[in-house]
This record gives sequence, structure tokens and C-alpha cells, in this order.
Amino acid sequence: MSFRFSWVLIFLVIHFIIWIYWYFKQKDQDFIFQNSSKKVRDTIKTNLDDKLIRWRNRIIFGGIIFLTLAAAGPQIGTRVRPVERKGVDLVIALDTSISMDSKDVTPSRLEKAKFELGQLIRYLKGDRVAIIVFAGSSHLYLPLTTDYEAAMLFLNEIDTKMIPTQGTVLSSAMNTALNAFTNEPDKFRVMLLVSDGEDHDGKAIELAKKAAESGFKINTVGVGSKNGSLIPIKSKDGKVSEYKRDKTGKLITSTLNESILRDIAGAGNGSYFWFNNNQDSYLNIATDIDAMDKKTISTHEFSEYEDRYQVFAMIAFGFLIIGFIFPTRSRLSK
Repeated sequence: MSFRFSWVLIFLVIHFIIWIYWYFKQKDQDFIFQNSSKKVRDTIKTNLDDKLIRWRNRIIFGGIIFLTLAAAGPQIGTRVRPVERKGVDLVIALDTSISMDSKDVTPSRLEKAKFELGQLIRYLKGDRVAIIVFAGSSHLYLPLTTDYEAAMLFLNEIDTKMIPTQGTVLSSAMNTALNAFTNEPDKFRVMLLVSDGEDHDGKAIELAKKAAESGFKINTVGVGSKNGSLIPIKSKDGKVSEYKRDKTGKLITSTLNESILRDIAGAGNGSYFWFNNNQDSYLNIATDIDAMDKKTISTHEFSEYEDRYQVFAMIAFGFLIIGFIFPTRSRLSK
């Protein structure tokens, strides 16, 4: 057990000193009425039972002790302790280009990807996860961590307005992902590239081959459909105000380019997956990660403390109520 406000426990020492002082003083009965006349003392002390008075004082004092303990904020829980987990390093590179707002999967490509990736993160056990966002450029959004709650918070905040430079440069995302890994054996590292497959660079396949030669594994995930969808342009309030057009004014239909994503996965010694309107699309990815060799990851586990002041407060009030109604006069009258 620990206390949230341990400094309050100082008052227990003060209470103890006061009790000792009172204990020795109350042996002299006249001490209680030392400022009263003898006639008043005799009248007040008529039928008083010294033992009952002492018991009442003890009960009240016990109530004060429990009240002080309640004020100190007692907590039950386990302190931070080192633990060892087995897992892999997973870096998720998520496409945030404007085409990911297309709605050929519901509610949109990006929101569908975020939902499935959230399910995947909740599934992880011991694996470290990092998140990269990319469009025309790429950025390490969340470094490798085993704090899945933090990962979920970061994931939920991702939108297509995060990166001003539009476009889809897959090789930039891959470079950032590879640099996000720590100096561990490559066989424990896997990258998950999530995109609708548009590539404005063309260097991704060569980079995937080099990564695979070093032992990296690169999985890809396609989000969207072959039929495609228009690309919405949102206003500042988040509403669709227009659809993207080419230089001639013709509406642009964005389609899923599975070919490039399959080629990258093949070159990266990985697998290709597809996020569509089906539920639980993440399960195949989770199974693939489970099949990988695991490394031992040293980390720390935090256990939350549970407040228990209510118990002490109830006991304190019980003691005080009993103490204040406790009889101090004997039943026999003189």
C-alpha cells in the first residue's frame, strides 16, 4: 500500500503526542475541570464513569487516525517493475495524401485504414510499434514504443491535412521507416506500408530489394477498390466543397494500384494485404507477424494504483459517530 499525499501522515505523530499527553493528564480527574469551582466539579462529575470516558476518547481518537489515513490517499497497486517481452519491431507507414479521403471504402480509405490498424495495435503483445505518416514527404510521427495506448492516441489524430506537400512518394516513407529501426538484427524488423498505391517517385521497388537483402521484411497494404472513387476536396470545416480535377478540368478518379504494392511486397520479402469493406481485415497481418521470429525486449510495466480512501473514511466516520453518542455516565444514580 502507498499514499498519494504521504506528508499528511505527519499528523499521525502529532495526534499520538496529543494522546500521550491527554492519557497522563486524565489520570488526574480534576485536570478536566481545573478551571471550575469545587461545587461545579462535584455536580458535573456526578454519575460519570471514568472507564466509559476513557473508552469514548479512545474511539474518537481511533476515528481521527482513520480520518487522517483517508486524507493521505491510500492506494493499492504494484510499483513499476522491469519485465521482458518477446516481439518484433513493427513500423507502420500510413499514406495521408488527399486521395486517401476517397470513399470507395467506407467511411473513407484513411478512416478504414486507421480502424484496421487500431485493431492490429490492440492485438499486439510485446511488439514495439512506430508510426510514419507520408504524402509528398514523410515524417516519423511516433517512435518505437510498447505503449499501445499512446499509439492509439497518435493514430486517431492522423488526417490528410498533416503534410502540406501533397503527392505519394513511397520511397521516402520507406527510407524514414528503415531509419526508425534500432540497431537490432534485421530479422526482427517488419515494415507495413499502407497506401492506395499511387507512386510519384518510382524508386520504392529498388529500395525494397536492398532492404530485403539486409533481412528486413516489407509488407504492403492496399486501401481502396479497382473501380476507384472521386477525390474530395474538403473546406476548413471538414465538409466536401469540390472534387479534384486535372489540368483540363476533368474530374479525377483515384483507383487502387495493387500492382505496385504487390511488387514492393515481393521485392521486400513480404506479403500484400488488402483493406476493403470486409471486417477484421487486420487479422491476416496479425497472423503474419505472429509467425515471425521474436526478440526479447526489455521494458518496464506500469501498474495503476487504485484509491482506497473510501474504506478508511467510512471506518473513521463510524468511529466518530459511535464516539460522540457513547455514554459516559453510569446507569446507577447516587
